[in-house]
Amino acid sequence: MLAYDDISLSPDGRAISLNGQDWLDLGTIRDIPPENTLRDPTILEQFKYRYPLEFDLTQRAVPFVDPGRLRNAAFFEALYFQTEQAARESLVYVTEPAMTQASFRVTRKRNVACQLAAALAALAASDQDYNALFADAGGSFNWRAIAGTTRLSTHSFGIAFDVNAEMGKYWLWTGAKEDAVGHYDNVIPESLVTTMERFGFIWGGKWHHFDGMHFEFRPELILYSRMVPD
Repeated sequence: MLAYDDISLSPDGRAISLNGQDWLDLGTIRDIPPENTLRDPTILEQFKYRYPLEFDLTQRAVPFVDPGRLRNAAFFEALYFQTEQAARESLVYVTEPAMTQASFRVTRKRNVACQLAAALAALAASDQDYNALFADAGGSFNWRAIAGTTRLSTHSFGIAFDVNAEMGKYWLWTGAKEDAVGHYDNVIPESLVTTMERFGFIWGGKWHHFDGMHFEFRPELILYSRMVPD
């Protein structure tokens, strides 16, 4: 409710709504195999793994500790879009003149474009050169399923973007098996990650199933991490 000010809570505290009429059950955190939780999480299970604001990648060594990778489909469709056409109508290009290759197509909805523009401006104003990370960037809006699944990627809603894929790296490219992903040889600088987090974007490099090129707008997870002790 802090992250999205149009969300209301039902009187019994068990459901949320964006219009006061259509209610989404929060559900529970169930005692089921983690791979099943990943495929179809409840809204509450999206908070099962606390997103670490500290730049410490040791937590990701634990199988299925993927804070932010658990996404409830009905929640995202209610927050954003149910159709590709609706998503496309909301898109704008966000560019940063000081970083010539930093250009991403994202949604205006929920201030995603505004927050991304502010984050890129903050990066450009710093003393560090990020141009290599934005050269040959992996992209932004793309209405598609996550590879190997039927679940919509957050790129479909225009809330995610990828930096340089070769530098960021992706767990599937290593040949690793699900739940047995090994060492992540990270080269994404802490300063980039912490800046993006300040503006509400989480980083996939903190996941066991690492996606080091990937950032997505999840202010609810950032706020939760700030409010709840580790």
